[in-house]
Amino acid sequence: MSDFFKNIGPGSFIAAAFIGPGTVTVCSLAGVQFGFTLLWAMVLSILATLVLQEMVVRLGLVYGQGLAETVIAEIASPFLKVIAILIILSAIIIGNAAYEAGNISGGVLGLQTFFNENTIAFIGLRINFLSILIGAISFVLLFIGNYKSIERSLIGLVILMSVSFLVTAIITKPDMMKVMEGIFVPKLPKEGLLMVLGLVGTTVVPYNLFLHAALVQEKWKGVKDLKVARKDALVSILLGGVVSIAIIVCAAAIGQNEIKDLSGLAKGLEPLYGSFSKYFLSIGLFSAGITSAITAPLAAAYVAKECFGWNVGLKSAKFRSVWMFVLFMGVIFSSLGLRPIEIIKFAQVANGLLLPIVAGFLLWVVNRNSVLGAYKNSKIQNILGILILVTTIVLGGLSLLKVFKIV
Repeated sequence: MSDFFKNIGPGSFIAAAFIGPGTVTVCSLAGVQFGFTLLWAMVLSILATLVLQEMVVRLGLVYGQGLAETVIAEIASPFLKVIAILIILSAIIIGNAAYEAGNISGGVLGLQTFFNENTIAFIGLRINFLSILIGAISFVLLFIGNYKSIERSLIGLVILMSVSFLVTAIITKPDMMKVMEGIFVPKLPKEGLLMVLGLVGTTVVPYNLFLHAALVQEKWKGVKDLKVARKDALVSILLGGVVSIAIIVCAAAIGQNEIKDLSGLAKGLEPLYGSFSKYFLSIGLFSAGITSAITAPLAAAYVAKECFGWNVGLKSAKFRSVWMFVLFMGVIFSSLGLRPIEIIKFAQVANGLLLPIVAGFLLWVVNRNSVLGAYKNSKIQNILGILILVTTIVLGGLSLLKVFKIV
């Protein structure tokens, strides 16, 4: 058991990152609108996450570099190299700033159950002090700049989040036969396609691919630790998948009520199952928000470090300046009272645009002999990778069409 906990590592960051408010919101809407019918889509999303995250674990431990650093090193043309750096930097920094606002806003939704009043007047503006509180907690954990401290904090929060959502799902007493049918019998109801794509898009998080490749190098050293790192990723991502399924199950208990966001879901559960489910759900949502509020700025800082070739640690001024910018922007947009659901929706648009690009870069580098040699992708891994890439391209296109009300 002590060896098990000793080997828990970067996988906890990945689970913490993809079960953010965006995932909770999309899973809740899937459950409310379609019941257990789309559970199979979440299972496929988790499988896609496992495939892509295993590739970056291999990249980090075998090649010893992060994804952004590898892509830049392998592009021969100086012009294309600059273009790649600009695409990766702008997408991750801007995209993560959008994610961060959604993460903090989601955490605020969780805390609102415990606070009757959450705004204060400041120079003519109404400021949400809960956003500032979540930002402050995230700032302290990141500023400590110690990998083990951040890792342990996230493991604790992930466990709290997991227990909260799982207990809430159990309280709802779901029909297990219908749950199994939803998982193993794929059905696509009318109007369900975009929801399926949303479940995929909110689970396969682009910045996790950069973050995981960097973090395995913080935790482990070289090919000898590849087996342990794969197991860490497998256990953590499967746990995240179980939690996501639990959220859909919770929401399915509501039926076809008009649930617009997570506060509505919490209130909807209360008359059916008492106040306990409301509080468990709120604690889970708070944990989901704050864990993602830590990982998004951290991922942006690692990407900047790789793109600019900084040979610095977590406590360096350059590294801190990047995550501080992302965290600060998230706190500002969240505390000014912008609607959380709109912020989360904008983050999903950023995700839809970025995911095919990042997945394409990843598939390219893990097939190069100069990078992974004998550890490069097998035929099966490439087939799965190409299927995921095609899905992400469709996801990105449909996300944009939906946002601009073309479909």
